[in-house]
Amino acid sequence: MVIAALVLAGVAALIHVYIFFLESIAWTGERARRTFGFTADEAATTKLLAFNQGFYNLFLAITTIAGIVFVAAGAVPIGATLVFVGVGSMAAAALVLLLSAPAKRAAALKQGTVPLLAVIALVIGLSI
Repeated sequence: MVIAALVLAGVAALIHVYIFFLESIAWTGERARRTFGFTADEAATTKLLAFNQGFYNLFLAITTIAGIVFVAAGAVPIGATLVFVGVGSMAAAALVLLLSAPAKRAAALKQGTVPLLAVIALVIGLSI
């Protein structure tokens, strides 16, 4: 179960690296605007905010990946802590999005389901 949790955590990290790319690198491009539902003017106005927010997503991904590496290296307490912090924060951010912007439910589910499953699997895996 721990391996399943780490795979899910890795997938969640990759999703958040992609979100980083959209927010910090490609924000004003067609793909990012279509994904987030912004006009070109809205994207230009919010570019600096999105750039900063993208790095939050990247740092959560890096934290999660570092945790996976620590677990793989045998430092399970350190690694599990980092994975819990990374994917737990991802799931919490998705919950905030869901509660603050119900119209963005699909986005919240896309960014929060895999991290939540990773948390659940890791709790179960470490408990048995």
